[in-house]
Amino acid sequence: MPSKRKFYKTIITVEVLSEDPRSFGGDLEFLNHAITEGDCSGHVTESPSEEVDGPTMAKLLEAQGSDSGFFMLDADGNDSDEQL
Repeated sequence: MPSKRKFYKTIITVEVLSEDPRSFGGDLEFLNHAITEGDCSGHVTESPSEEVDGPTMAKLLEAQGSDSGFFMLDADGNDSDEQL
């Protein structure tokens, strides 16, 4: 049976303006430094958190390269035995 717990997904977008092409490789610390102390301008927007169910969260975790066990779910979004 899918987990009855609530999970949330929030999307944060960072727009970076610079004088040359940039790649941050997912390094948020480097990105922050480039915007706050470096030669880039940045603007952050955040979407409202979206509630998702256990099966959806399990799929989202997998898509990120994480494991559903991160939130103590099995691959189908059911609470694992450790959670019960």
